[in-house]
Amino acid sequence: MAVSGIISAIIIGLIIGALGRLVVPGRQAIPIWLTVIIGIVAALIGTAIAGAVGVAPSGGFGWIQLIIQVVLAAIGVALAAGVYHRRSVG
Repeated sequence: MAVSGIISAIIIGLIIGALGRLVVPGRQAIPIWLTVIIGIVAALIGTAIAGAVGVAPSGGFGWIQLIIQVVLAAIGVALAAGVYHRRSVG
């Protein structure tokens, strides 16, 4: 993977992670680097799921793929926030 691909993955991960974080209600006490990692993983898994079910973009913008990615990021942010909360309390 080239440097431009890594930078693109980080930027897309930041956007997907931020959107996922916006979807989850309340305050999430997790660091931004974790949000980016969750976003990158959600983007990769969401793209794979979209391709597997046949909704990957083919010339236009992939709204369904984006929704899948954001939902996965929201789930990841909620799980990470729960783990961080339990660590700080216990």
